[in-house]
Amino acid sequence: MDLKNFKWTRKPESFEIDQDTIEITTKPHTDLWQRTYYHFQNDNAPVLQMETEENYFSFTVKTEFYDSRHRFDQCGVVMYLDSENWLKGSIEYENEEFQHLGSVVTNQGYSDWATTEIDAAVKSMWYRLSRREDDYCIECSRDGVTFSQMRICHMHRGHGKIQFGIYACSPEDSSFKAVFSNLQMTECQWQAHDGQQPD
Repeated sequence: MDLKNFKWTRKPESFEIDQDTIEITTKPHTDLWQRTYYHFQNDNAPVLQMETEENYFSFTVKTEFYDSRHRFDQCGVVMYLDSENWLKGSIEYENEEFQHLGSVVTNQGYSDWATTEIDAAVKSMWYRLSRREDDYCIECSRDGVTFSQMRICHMHRGHGKIQFGIYACSPEDSSFKAVFSNLQMTECQWQAHDGQQPD
């Protein structure tokens, strides 16, 4: 992918972009979250995205976060439409024993959070975001070859032209370097459903 096609929704103070790698150093108290349960709204994480009107595609990226060590430090894949409509997939550091591999889907100003615990020693993860019109799938992989489903969701404003890409943030008083590489846009790898037929 040509990184020149990507534009900042919010530009971090510290970052580097070369031909095929992006490094973001997060600032403290940056996050993406809307209302649900915690009731606060935080909408200041750096987001780097490109636009497309393609209805069927997959976007893959490798993330590395070797100095992530504070609660909620995170980096991953994102589709940010506006402050109240977006989705993200990432690993959020929790403590020295475990962290949360998960996804957040925000529709019309309310976020959810679906997670599973993984070992805190994991410091690299691949993500694949796939689109089928206004439905989306997020997958993850340890090796960039075999992907496992994390989430299927519908985005109320996920039709037509969208933006997708990467993000990194540190919701609490911390900072770390997030490294993104192997960005690739391909034909949709999320296959059409061949089971129960629609009503």
